[in-house]
Amino acid sequence: MTGSPMTSSAMTLVDWLSDYTLQNVVIGAALLGLVSGVLGSFAVLRKQSLLGDTLSHAALPGICLGFIVSGGRHLGSLLTGALITGALAALAMLWLTRMSRLKTDAALGVTLSVFFAVGVVLLTHIQGSNNASQGGLDAFLFGQAAATLRSDLWIMAAVTITALLLVTALWKEFKLVSFDPQFAACIGLPIAVLESVLTVMIALAVVVGLQMVGVVLMAAMIIAPAVAARQWTHRLERMVMLAALFGIFGGVCGAVISAMGRGLATGPLIILSLSVVVVISLLFAPGRGFVWEIFKMRSDRRALHHQKVLTTLYHLASQHKDPGYRFDQGMLDIYHGTNTRRALQRLAQRGWVSLQSPPPDEPATAPQWILTANGIAKAERLLSHPAEEAMS
Repeated sequence: MTGSPMTSSAMTLVDWLSDYTLQNVVIGAALLGLVSGVLGSFAVLRKQSLLGDTLSHAALPGICLGFIVSGGRHLGSLLTGALITGALAALAMLWLTRMSRLKTDAALGVTLSVFFAVGVVLLTHIQGSNNASQGGLDAFLFGQAAATLRSDLWIMAAVTITALLLVTALWKEFKLVSFDPQFAACIGLPIAVLESVLTVMIALAVVVGLQMVGVVLMAAMIIAPAVAARQWTHRLERMVMLAALFGIFGGVCGAVISAMGRGLATGPLIILSLSVVVVISLLFAPGRGFVWEIFKMRSDRRALHHQKVLTTLYHLASQHKDPGYRFDQGMLDIYHGTNTRRALQRLAQRGWVSLQSPPPDEPATAPQWILTANGIAKAERLLSHPAEEAMS
């Protein structure tokens, strides 16, 4: 079929978008990003950023046990085993934090190390066996998104819908447990049950993402969208929504970039896409980004310099017992060790100082300034209440 270059290009794009494998990967990545963003928000707020890492590594022995029990690479058996060991690791972590003196991070580290060590031993044992179907089992370490089937998407969709329904139904309880568990316990909420439900839900999200992202990188999938969203808002509702959107964006971008290039792994590209979102959020988020903080620090330094110049004028005028005392700018420059012209101009814009012409019989080598009535009042407030009267 002949046609213009534009028609041929359009047909190529249509064929590309209608590719079965690409559709599966994109939809799966979007679902994974959605559920990871929503559930990861609670993990970050509960200071359990290592939870995703722990649960993803704890899923490895379950995958191996599922393979041993089923005798082959049956996805249902592998994911069931991963869910069981992931849930056990989550409950073990909760038990350690409640029944011992270990802090959350230490309990997560212990659980991760033990379960992953068991998984590596089992994986080594399987690779040393003569089972021909063991090939590709180690793909769960880094993910194999291209192997995603429509049946897998139904499972991911069911997990996502279940997670969203649970979060919606228990929103107030999850919110209270995340921000003030002591108060939640005082009003009679079942803290242990709620924490277990949240943790098992995260374990379930980790399990369904293993095939796409893998054991090693699944932790970033849980944490990165929430970390990025946290920079943009102080409200939980907006944070969860933003984390879900960031997760979907990172998943889809990674899948599309992987499809556009040859030999590019989907899982790492998804994480790299999310990493870009995190970096942008850390740099440019209003009020909390690094760039914002740099500008704020510079503004605060300028304000402090202006404040020092104003109070210096007030002290000198008080020493001379003359509110209308004329200040030579050169003298102020020497006193502060820097050029005070911009500070004086800023103070003049606010009506706190006034530029004066030198008397005819006293030619000045530099501009002269006097404090205004408003400037005197402002300086007195600054000296009496410096924190309340900080200048912007």
